Amino acid sequence: MASVDQEKAPARDSTTQHEEIVKDEHLGHLVTHEDHETSKWQAIKQNPTCFLWCLYAVWTILLVTFENQAAGNVLGIPRFRQDFGYLHEGDYVIPGNWQSAFSGAPLATNVVGCFASAAIADKIGRRFTIMLALVLSFVSITLEVVATTNQMFFGGKFLNGFAIGTFQTVSTAYLGEIVPTPLRGIMTCLNAMAYTIGPFTVALIVNSTGQMESRWAYRAVFVSQYAFAAVAAAGSIWMPESPWWLVSQDRHEQAVKSLQRLGHKNGEEHKRLANIRVTLQEIRRETDGVTYMECFRKSNLRRTIVSLSPLTIQQLTGIVFAASYSTYYAQLAGYSVGMSFKLQITQQVLSIVGNMMSWDLIDRFGRRPLTIYGLVGLTTILWVMGGLAVGGSPAMLRGTVAMILVYCWLYNVTIGATSWTVVTETATARLRPKTVAIGNVSNSLVSIVWQFTMPYMFNPDQGNLGGKVGFIFGGLSFVCIGYLWWYMPETKGRTYEELDEMFMKKVPARKFGTYKTEVEEKGVQAQQSEAQT
Repeated sequence: MASVDQEKAPARDSTTQHEEIVKDEHLGHLVTHEDHETSKWQAIKQNPTCFLWCLYAVWTILLVTFENQAAGNVLGIPRFRQDFGYLHEGDYVIPGNWQSAFSGAPLATNVVGCFASAAIADKIGRRFTIMLALVLSFVSITLEVVATTNQMFFGGKFLNGFAIGTFQTVSTAYLGEIVPTPLRGIMTCLNAMAYTIGPFTVALIVNSTGQMESRWAYRAVFVSQYAFAAVAAAGSIWMPESPWWLVSQDRHEQAVKSLQRLGHKNGEEHKRLANIRVTLQEIRRETDGVTYMECFRKSNLRRTIVSLSPLTIQQLTGIVFAASYSTYYAQLAGYSVGMSFKLQITQQVLSIVGNMMSWDLIDRFGRRPLTIYGLVGLTTILWVMGGLAVGGSPAMLRGTVAMILVYCWLYNVTIGATSWTVVTETATARLRPKTVAIGNVSNSLVSIVWQFTMPYMFNPDQGNLGGKVGFIFGGLSFVCIGYLWWYMPETKGRTYEELDEMFMKKVPARKFGTYKTEVEEKGVQAQQSEAQT
């Protein structure tokens, strides 16, 4: 009798397991349908807690943007050039090699930080990885504040690159894992807005202190970073762990608790858990593991290329010039130091306005049109800027400064915002941190090239191209337009499960927007079944 019961036990276990899978699929598809039927405002009202944690993830990105912008803006502060530079034709200039080192070396450590943090986050979780990066950030900020030599200042910048790479990768991946589908467009655009608020804050500080005669003319910028880091550190104490990571570690009970802390309650947490489990189960059929090599196998190769392309193209459109050299260039174009700082504030205000416009446009028109047609506009602006610089008259040089302002506005309406949406959405769930890392690294590698070459192209004691660099960036942008037209898919309004299906079925990029998925059809069926019961 005992042997008969033992034979029946596996059969019962198999039946139970099958029933659980069917139940998960039903609930998962129901979530897909509900997400399609929910508006942005409804998603915020239904779950304000999750919305606030998404904002926290964006806040940590501010540490990245603040640090990056501070490095470029201090070059326009006379006292900084006096303390760290040498006298050239009546003005102090930072040596080209140190100027390149201050901007290029942190990008190199950023690359290491991106790769390492993605692997660490898959081992110990998103929360603890962010906490480690915050500790490193506090140390490096302190070095920048107390620095009195090029070597010490370089040490702070070098060390902070590791922390920046971590925030760029892990915070972006975390945001993509917790944000509800209806809010994915606007929240990932907010991620991009961090890249405008940080510089705006830096511009305000530099405008207030930049003409001081003491070292606080530039130290005030770096001290201000403590405030951003302190808020991020306080939030990390209560930060819920990513439920996607917990499920990938087979910690389902903790995933439920995490979903509840993210605001999913009254049975909603179990539906979300089912959706995560179904999505990860489908991915496991295509992906053998979570190594970097998996990012380049089967359908993941295409997803990786699509993810990193807009981020890489950002650096080919000339943003490094507009972000890091606009203040200095305005001074070379004839504006006073004080006016150049005010123009920098204007530039950041226009960038913020541009990003705010993208919140609606990214879901109204879609990721693909906004990126491609935006790049057409940027190419035109860059060529006009180059043409004005060739003219060389004072009025034309001031016109190039105006073109930089228009450029920053349009950049943040379009590819400056959409790139972060694309890298977050396109990455497969199991490989999201690593795919985001590869995208950030690709962006950083191109940026490293520019950071080391721009001083020699732009500086008056070197190539002295000035605004004529617009021809170089405009030409590169023109080539990128053709590439995006053929290879960039539309991901607007798609759940991660739908995107998995379309990439696995090799749907052409230009058909993504109109393709009818099996997941969507099953979601409708699940909703009808739910209504009948």
